[in-house]
Amino acid sequence: MDDKMMIGLMIFIGLISSTMALNLTPLTFNEAYSPLFGHGNIHRSHDDRHVRLLLDRSTGSGFISSDAYQHGLFSASIKLPSDYTAGIVVAFYTSNGDVFEKNHDELDFEFLGNIRGKEWRFQTNIYGNGSTSRGREERYLLPFDPTKEFHRYSILWTKETIIFYVDETPIREVKRNDEMKGDYPSKSMSLYATIWDASNWATSGGKYKVNYKYSPFTSEFSNLSLIGCRVDPVELTPLSEENCTKANNELMETELQVMTEEKREKMRQFREKYMTYSVCYDTWRYPEMLPECEVVESEKRLFRENGHLKMSPHKRHRNGKSRASKANI
Repeated sequence: MDDKMMIGLMIFIGLISSTMALNLTPLTFNEAYSPLFGHGNIHRSHDDRHVRLLLDRSTGSGFISSDAYQHGLFSASIKLPSDYTAGIVVAFYTSNGDVFEKNHDELDFEFLGNIRGKEWRFQTNIYGNGSTSRGREERYLLPFDPTKEFHRYSILWTKETIIFYVDETPIREVKRNDEMKGDYPSKSMSLYATIWDASNWATSGGKYKVNYKYSPFTSEFSNLSLIGCRVDPVELTPLSEENCTKANNELMETELQVMTEEKREKMRQFREKYMTYSVCYDTWRYPEMLPECEVVESEKRLFRENGHLKMSPHKRHRNGKSRASKANI
């Protein structure tokens, strides 16, 4: 077996293992998604189960789910561009901004590129009812190189809970409560995946720009999975009770909505090792804590009053090396 075949086999095994571990059924692109922009930079595999999104001098690219959903699970295995990626954003998110321009809802994974030799970072965010003035960002490093192999990223959104997953590890949970009011996303949303030039802010506040000498930049998506209650595109109401019941049963089978003690411990370990900013500990920005925040003392002591780490992430990892080796993340 030559090197190319071996690499292909390793990728295939990794993708299948990820799907089986989370008990998700992958979809073809044509079953549930449509091109959004940069059509010439969207490359689909022959079996329609693998999509490459490119950014070059002419345009970025992206795709959108063919339907909008009232709650659901949105998941994909993603591999990010390598080498010099400053100024690039790869986003995997839900939104209804095309329908509700002034009061949209949104749930984000945003992956932020970097200069050569520096790792990718990513952030999660939540907007409800146009609450963009009350951003709810958290930022993290990854415990692996996201350019070497595929890893699964999932957004679970129910009436009561939002959970972000990296592979099988929950990294953030937001529980709905009455004090959040409209800030908890409640309107039907579509799934988006994009790659684009965000030179004005993505890397060191815009200090480092996209360098098209290294283009095209390629992000890859596979194991596309989507479980949810589909809504009518005009009425924005569920298409049928049967559809929603079936989707809810499929979602229950994944068990991703169940936060066991083991999952909570994995989430705590991830956050204490890899989170670099949390809005819940940013008392400069929010002197009165956001209503959904639950303070974890072992997390809180790691952060300054501006929500950022007290020590550099790499120093923290060195200091916690022996503990990290036991994390099983």
